[in-house]
Amino acid sequence: MAKKTRIPHKFHPWINARKQFRLSDAHIQMARELGLSPKRFSKYADRENQPWKLPLTEFIEAQYLKQFGKSRPDEVKTMEEIAAAHVAKRAERKQENAKVAIKAEKESENTESENTESENTESENTESENTESENTESENTVSESPPVSGTVAGIDDSESSSEDTTAIDSEVELNRDIESSMSPEAPPSENAPNSSSDPSSDPSSE
Repeated sequence: MAKKTRIPHKFHPWINARKQFRLSDAHIQMARELGLSPKRFSKYADRENQPWKLPLTEFIEAQYLKQFGKSRPDEVKTMEEIAAAHVAKRAERKQENAKVAIKAEKESENTESENTESENTESENTESENTESENTESENTVSESPPVSGTVAGIDDSESSSEDTTAIDSEVELNRDIESSMSPEAPPSENAPNSSSDPSSDPSSE
């Protein structure tokens, strides 16, 4: 059994008016093209209270001829066919929107993946730069460390040089003492008492 096509709600008043007023599909299509409302068909066809009015079918045909210059439309379609075409058009539009949404989603995913790759690349570059800077700092620290040891060595050298200077001074003093001890005795001064002239010192004077 074939599946019955769903008819949108906006077409139901036209189908009901067609049944109620026994109109043809051509009259319904002409009334729709004229912009008439199916809810006012009862007033258009009120010949009991207004007998001068034309029957509804003749009224629609007269108005259509007056506005379009012809008594009938070129192509007549039933309300069911119009409703089916409307549903198919909506389904096609829905598929197109779904395709557009899928395409936009894929583009957003590609953009996110590109952003993630760029972020990873930037983080890797930053890490490598930090590693290089750390290595450079460590190399600079190592290169700066010898002067520190040299300074300590300089202190040691100064201490050793002071010790050497002290040793040299002591040697010089020792040499001077030795030289002074080895040098001849100085002649007695004139003011010094002469032991030979002193009669007390001469034993023969006794």
